[in-house]
Amino acid sequence: MIDFLRGPVVHLEAEYVVLDVQGVGYRVFCPNPYAFAKTEGPVMIYIHYQTREDATLLFGFPTREEQRLFRKLIEVSGIGPRVALGILTGGTPDQLISAIYQENITFLTKLPGIGKKTAQRMILDLKDKLDGLSLASMQTGLFAVPQEEANVLPWQEARDGLKALGYTETELDRVWLTLKKDGEENGTVDVLMKKALKLLYVAK
Repeated sequence: MIDFLRGPVVHLEAEYVVLDVQGVGYRVFCPNPYAFAKTEGPVMIYIHYQTREDATLLFGFPTREEQRLFRKLIEVSGIGPRVALGILTGGTPDQLISAIYQENITFLTKLPGIGKKTAQRMILDLKDKLDGLSLASMQTGLFAVPQEEANVLPWQEARDGLKALGYTETELDRVWLTLKKDGEENGTVDVLMKKALKLLYVAK
């Protein structure tokens, strides 16, 4: 069983990174691969290892907290690894745990691949199983997730990925204003990057 991998990121795609570990390239599916674009030198990625009949897959996370939360999510009926990755892309661990404790169906159903029934199942299955995760937020009672913050956080990560691709602050500010003006500021990091890249391409 692989618990973590350490090495430089040698390739990035929309869904995964390739990590060079002593000359072996490991393809690791991540909630936001572009978050690693700004990292120089070796990185540590915490791994969930899955074996199927047709494939062996590695799912990776920058923190052990996200690794543990991912494992809790895939225990919920109807949530597989790909959906769980989408959930983690759509919100931070604090936001997800807060929404589950608050029984915030509205927030949960905005996550990729989550309908009302699955959101209800998440609350039912996980509300009493998240002890020890995101402890600081639970102790201080900071459970509210403003919708504006929920929109901006994915854009901040998408913006970091776009900056790593060479786009300037001015270009990215203009794109964000356009997205908000058109009502397109919602979405996961991956979705926002694709929207932004389309606008940047048209602008050229």
